[in-house]
Amino acid sequence: VQLQASGGGLVQAGGSLRLSCAASGRSFSSYVMGWFRQAPGKEREFVASISRSGGRTNYADSVKGRFTISRDNPENTVYLQMNSLKPEDTAVYYCAADFRPFSNLPPYAEYEYSYWGQGTLVTVSS
Repeated sequence: VQLQASGGGLVQAGGSLRLSCAASGRSFSSYVMGWFRQAPGKEREFVASISRSGGRTNYADSVKGRFTISRDNPENTVYLQMNSLKPEDTAVYYCAADFRPFSNLPPYAEYEYSYWGQGTLVTVSS
């Protein structure tokens, strides 16, 4: 599967953005999906993940209550709605996928994902 992330940009603190990640290939509904981010000078970190059906989600504590991950399987797309953005949310955001046709648990560890998109930059100004 190939992943193409989009939707990044410059936004003021308190604002919102919605990131999209379009997947090519077949059987999108057999993939668990995740979002990660990497801020300047920092390690890449987990943001959110979603099960194949969309019924289960995981979030990093730093984004709980502000970010929402969702997916549209017929459209082969996963979204990350980001509200109440803070300057510390500034980072390159990556979507990731892993083929798990028999599991509905959304992983949160980076090493559990086999496929990665190219990243989209989110900049939050204070």
